[in-house]
Amino acid sequence: MVKDTVFHKKTTLNAGGKLIDLSTPKVMGIINLTPDSFYSESRKPATDDAVKQAEQMISKGATFFDLGAYSSRPGAEDISVQEEMDRLLPVVEAISTALPDAILSIDTFRSAVAEAAIKAGAHIINDIGGGTLDEQMFATVARLQVPYILMHMKGTPQNMVQHAQYEDVFQEVFNDLEAKYFQLKKLGLHDVILDPGFGFAKKAEHSYALLNRLQDFNILGLPVLVGVSRKRMIYNLTGGAAADALNGTTVVNTIALMKGANILRVHDVKEAIEAVNITATIG
Repeated sequence: MVKDTVFHKKTTLNAGGKLIDLSTPKVMGIINLTPDSFYSESRKPATDDAVKQAEQMISKGATFFDLGAYSSRPGAEDISVQEEMDRLLPVVEAISTALPDAILSIDTFRSAVAEAAIKAGAHIINDIGGGTLDEQMFATVARLQVPYILMHMKGTPQNMVQHAQYEDVFQEVFNDLEAKYFQLKKLGLHDVILDPGFGFAKKAEHSYALLNRLQDFNILGLPVLVGVSRKRMIYNLTGGAAADALNGTTVVNTIALMKGANILRVHDVKEAIEAVNITATIG
């Protein structure tokens, strides 16, 4: 297994005044507030259902929740900022009230949505656009001083499939994340998490190439998040659809943990926790 100490990797995260220790990998549960996310079981557009899902995920060991109100599946419908906020903010407020110790990550590439969600009680911003889809995002998260998940993607959710072309996918993704991290560092942002963006403007072979070299992202000394849960890169190999991809997801998550992943973003918390616990026993 890859040891974080080799690269003096940052393994703490300050989320809303709570210090999270990432030297033991943590699990982030996915709650989609959309009617069209790619995995139907993750869709919880009703506020009460989202709160119940959060309660269940906490009971199974989740440290974070990732709330998304804009579907980022390939070819997803574009919605307005107002619609995204209307879906998102009542759930942020409801979970914050029902589960005051919960740590909420917000899956958005829009700075206005990010700021409104933080003010409503959220703690972390998870930006699939890595700052490219809203030029105000970096300045906003730096001003708010909240942890920021910096993901790699090319294009938009509507056209990213057309951008899945690389000469050297690891080097291109690494260079992009490195350059953006230095921008964020200059702005004074303290907590940055890297996400290679599995499946986002990447064919399956690109995603597996990134997985194969996941430990090399540790060179930047930052926590690494892996989000492969039930994605096409898995079920295109194993057969079936997203609903059939739990076992394959666990396999890929286990590989990621053995290569130094600090956060697993998943639909299935119990199985991810089991992967964390088992890989921890082999050093």
